[in-house]
Amino acid sequence: MRRMTARPANAHQARLLRLLRDGGPNSRAQLGDQVDLSRSKLAVEVDRLLETGLVVADGLAASRGGRRSHNIRLAPGMRFLGVDIGATSIDVAVTNAELEVLGHLNHPMDVREGPVAVFEQVLVMAAKLKVSGLAEEFDGAGIGVPGPVRFPEGVPVAPPIMPGWDGFPVREALSQELGCPVMVDNDVNLMAMGEQHAGVARSVDDFLCVKIGTGIGCGIVVGGDVYRGTTGSAGDIGHIQAVPEGRACACGNKGCLEAYFSGAALARDAEEAARSGASPELAGRLETSGRLTAVDVAAAAAAGDTAALDLIRAGGNHVGQVIAGLVSFFNPGLVVIGGGVTGLGHTLLASIRTQVYKQSLPLATGNLPIVLGELGPAAGVTGAARLISDHLFSPV
Repeated sequence: MRRMTARPANAHQARLLRLLRDGGPNSRAQLGDQVDLSRSKLAVEVDRLLETGLVVADGLAASRGGRRSHNIRLAPGMRFLGVDIGATSIDVAVTNAELEVLGHLNHPMDVREGPVAVFEQVLVMAAKLKVSGLAEEFDGAGIGVPGPVRFPEGVPVAPPIMPGWDGFPVREALSQELGCPVMVDNDVNLMAMGEQHAGVARSVDDFLCVKIGTGIGCGIVVGGDVYRGTTGSAGDIGHIQAVPEGRACACGNKGCLEAYFSGAALARDAEEAARSGASPELAGRLETSGRLTAVDVAAAAAAGDTAALDLIRAGGNHVGQVIAGLVSFFNPGLVVIGGGVTGLGHTLLASIRTQVYKQSLPLATGNLPIVLGELGPAAGVTGAARLISDHLFSPV
C-alpha cells in the first residue's frame, strides 16, 4: 500500500500547501502576495514542491499585467480518509487535498462494542469507498473518538462512555491497517475544525464549538488553533456541575450537565413524560417503537406537544448556564452548537441564547453570535481530514 512520503521541507513550503488547501488553486503571483517571500525565493520553494509531486501546475492564471503566471494546485490524486466515531454511529468519508468531501458513509454502531469491532467496521467502510473508485489509496487518515485523547500518542484516556478503549493504541493500530499516517483527536475538536474549514466559523479565530449528542463536549479554538489542554481533556464541559448534589452521572459525580441534557438524559426524561401521562404524543411514539430518542422529542415539539417543548427548554437552560460561564471566562467571537441533539432546532437555540445573554457580561455578549453548525455530520469527517492534512502539511 502506498504511503505519502513527501513532506514540506520548511515552514515556507508548509504555509504554501495550507494556502492551497484552504483557498484552492492559485497563481504564483497571488501566493506571493500572501507569504513573506521575495519573488525569487517563492519561485524556488514552489519549484521544490512541484518536484515532490505535492503540487502540480494548473494552467495559466488571469493576467495581472505583463507575463501571465501559472496556477498551482495541490496534487489532484491526493486522498484523505476522515473517520468520526460517535457513541452510536460511525461516519467515514474520503476527501481530496482541498478537503472537499467526495464520498461519505454512515453506519449505526455502539462504541461500547469496543475498539476491535468498531475499527473492523471502519475498515469495511473505507474499503467500500475505495471500491467505489473514490480512492486508490489513502495519503493519510484522521480519526475522531467520543472521549479524551492523549493527543501526541493518539490514545484514548479513561473515556467515560467508551469501556474497553482506555489506552488502546488507535493511531498505531489503524496506521498499520491502512498503510498511511494517522492522527487521532476528540470528536468535538474535529467538529470545530470542520466548521472552521468549511462551515459557520470560517472567518473566526476564537470560538467555542459545543457538541450535544450522547454526551456533551466543547471544542476550544484560540487564534485559529484547537486548544487541547495539558493532557488532552480541555473542553470536557459535560462534567461541569449544573445542579449541586443533583442526578448521578455516568462519570461517578452528581449534578453534571450530561446527567441533565444529553441524548441519553433527554431520552430518559422523554420516556418518563410518556409513561406519566404528561405527553400523549411521546406516549404514542413510545408504544410504537419501544424507545424514544431526541428525534422523537423534536417531532413531538414540532407537533406542539407541551411536555416535549418543556424538556427542550429546560435542557437549553442548563446548557446555557454552563456556556454563560465559559463565555465570561473565554470571551469568544462565536459559539457554535452542533451534534445529534441539535435536531431540536431553534427552540433549543433560543433557550441557550436566553441564558447566555442573561448571565454573561454585556461586554462579552454584545456582539456574540450563538448559532447552529452548518455542516451536520460532515463537520466531523471534514475536521478529521483537516487534522491529518495539518500534520502532513507541516515541516518534517
